[in-house]
Amino acid sequence: MSNAGLIAILAAIFGGVMAVGVALQARRSVAHWSFVAGMLALAVESLFTSLALNAYAANEPAQAVLRWEAWKLVASAFLPGVWLCFSLVYARGNSHEFLQRWKPLLITAFVAPIGLALGFRDGLLQLVQSNHVAVPALTTPGIALNLLLLLTAVIVLMNLERTFRASVGTMRWRIKFMVIGLGVLFAARAYTCIQMLLFHRIDPSWDAIDSGALLVASPLILRSLLRAGHFEVNVYPSHSVIHNSLILVLAGVYLLAVGMFANVVKWFGGNTSFALTTFVLLIGLVLLTVLLVSDRVRLHTKRFVSRHFQRPMYDYRTVWRRFTECTASRMDQKELCRATASLVAEIFQVLSVSIWLVDEKKSALNFIVSTSLSDAKGAELQPTSAETAEILRAMETHPDPVDVEGVKENWAAALRKCQPDDFQKGGGRICVPMTVGGELLGIMTLGDRIAGMPFLHQDLDLLKCVGDQMAASLRNLQLSGKLLQVKEMEAFQTMSAFFVHDLKNTASTLGLMLKNLPVHFNDPAFREDALRGVQKTVNHINNLISRLSLLRHGLELRLAEADLNEVVTKTLAAQKGAVTADLKQDLQPLPKLRLDPEQLNKVITNLVLNACEAVANQGEVRVSTAQLNGWAVLSVTDNGCGMSKEFLNRSLFRPFQTTKKTGLGIGMFQSKMIIEAHGGRIEVESESGKGTTFRVLLPLGKK
Repeated sequence: MSNAGLIAILAAIFGGVMAVGVALQARRSVAHWSFVAGMLALAVESLFTSLALNAYAANEPAQAVLRWEAWKLVASAFLPGVWLCFSLVYARGNSHEFLQRWKPLLITAFVAPIGLALGFRDGLLQLVQSNHVAVPALTTPGIALNLLLLLTAVIVLMNLERTFRASVGTMRWRIKFMVIGLGVLFAARAYTCIQMLLFHRIDPSWDAIDSGALLVASPLILRSLLRAGHFEVNVYPSHSVIHNSLILVLAGVYLLAVGMFANVVKWFGGNTSFALTTFVLLIGLVLLTVLLVSDRVRLHTKRFVSRHFQRPMYDYRTVWRRFTECTASRMDQKELCRATASLVAEIFQVLSVSIWLVDEKKSALNFIVSTSLSDAKGAELQPTSAETAEILRAMETHPDPVDVEGVKENWAAALRKCQPDDFQKGGGRICVPMTVGGELLGIMTLGDRIAGMPFLHQDLDLLKCVGDQMAASLRNLQLSGKLLQVKEMEAFQTMSAFFVHDLKNTASTLGLMLKNLPVHFNDPAFREDALRGVQKTVNHINNLISRLSLLRHGLELRLAEADLNEVVTKTLAAQKGAVTADLKQDLQPLPKLRLDPEQLNKVITNLVLNACEAVANQGEVRVSTAQLNGWAVLSVTDNGCGMSKEFLNRSLFRPFQTTKKTGLGIGMFQSKMIIEAHGGRIEVESESGKGTTFRVLLPLGKK
């Protein structure tokens, strides 16, 4: 057996053992089974790689080599679907959202490669002559399969990076080596796929790189598997596309370096040396990546600079700016706590940060978020009512951050239970009270500090500031919530007042009718009048409901090319019987507009009726249209009673604000909504006792 074949068979054994080990674990999920399937596929592929490499080494006939390489490609076809699925669900608390979002691509990753491999199993490769030697070369289906493998490798790497970037503290510690191991595996896979796509042939050195990458990745993955709870991590990555991806940078550096080596390798031993060089380069990049993502290295570097160059441990302006940016836009209590926990874990280099909030009755500490505990585990560790009472009393007398590790009182023991210590040397466990105005709103617990570093006075002072700021933010959210409830109740009471007033009049009319019904039932004229009254009441109630429904359902426009003057003319013609004021028109020629005639009819009707009510029977109402600076302008002017400036500024376009005795105060609100939906606006000029002018501006063309 050749050395390359031995590496491949060892990689197959490692992959198979890890697959079986994970399959035998008690808790099984989509992440478990996709990992098992992916490792089994890699193990089978590596087994066929070993057979192909041994056939190369033994100078077996080219047909034998071709057979094993073809089977290797068939095994490779099962990799895209299972590993893409794994990258979407591993350690993600919102994995179902990603599975739904990526469902079409996921199905393609399963179906397309396997379909190509099984449909063209005997046609993926062919023998071609190279330097008078027959070597396996890719056919068109083989090229397509390798292209799919390359694209999947890059997407898997970016998904894993997204998960890693979203994780903090213990969550990042648990998944770090899994991400690095799979990064090694798929970075090597991307490289070999690119080489095969460039040269359209199979080279044994590329097979050796794939097997070597699996062998290098296996100890890293195994180390992650030995860290408890790595499959139970709850990370919530964003759905947005990653920019400035570290994966893309490392992949670019790797491929650039390999390309440079490829140009000079012929001076130093040819293809054999080239395979070894790329393998050594891959190991070097792995070590560099481990150092780049190592929290321990960053913490020691920071302390070294602070100790030897007399620099403060923290750049307070930068820290505070970041804290403000991360928390200022959080309008939900849980999101605020999650952002704070992540930032504190990063700033203080701790793996475990948990936040517990006091309920309204001051009788329980509720688990909210943690960088190390799942929601189920946090709920399980929640302190009892008696423990909560002791903790609250203790925090009232200890407003500053306190190290609970050396405190022997019961409240400290309860806090230590809430903050499990995953490491023997973790730098102590700290409790940070979140107090505002003398009231305790919650606590933040920190533990498992990287490298077991103790918390110094600078750390505790900054934690005190963070706790106070967090308490202020929580109080603001609470007050905002109460203000919103007050506003909602005010709106409900206002709407109820209008409803009650209107329905009271309607009920009075119906009650009077029912009272007279037994006496005058045989009078045909009374029955006809009663039917008209009932019909009028029903129409009034339906109109009331439809107008109020607009506030709840919003507005949908049915736009079409229409003449504004024609819409105005039809609307005014329909109002002639109901209008007693002197109604005049001045309609200038206008180009056709894209508008909803039915909705615009409501606006014109409302403006004209309001104007007529303002002038009563003695005044004049003028309706005009014109074109001005790219806008079509519809003006409705009256010389009636006008409106005060205070009403114009504060009440005119608000719902349920009206000066009419029988109005609902919805008409102008509805009109403004319709015009703004058309991309226009309403302007108003009015003065008490002198009249009012409403101008509706609608955009011409593409404005």
